[in-house]
Amino acid sequence: MFAHEVDNTEGVYKVVKLSFVEEDWATWNFMQWFVKEQVEEETLAINLLDKMKLAGGEKVTGNALYELDRDLEKTSDVVKPAQEVTAENP
Repeated sequence: MFAHEVDNTEGVYKVVKLSFVEEDWATWNFMQWFVKEQVEEETLAINLLDKMKLAGGEKVTGNALYELDRDLEKTSDVVKPAQEVTAENP
């Protein structure tokens, strides 16, 4: 999961760098939303991994998974699905 987000970030950064080198300011400006989004996604992935470690990692118990699930249920509205996000409604 975290490695996937890092790969996504690297792809976004390649486009941003190329748009800067090519002085394509419209693309560079457009890509800033994706840069911000990837920072948020990596943070969410790290936080989830930290919670999994606290729950016991590979030796997690059923009770810990239950508590983790309840905790995640409470925070599920923090991140909007990409389909619901626009430039006017980030």
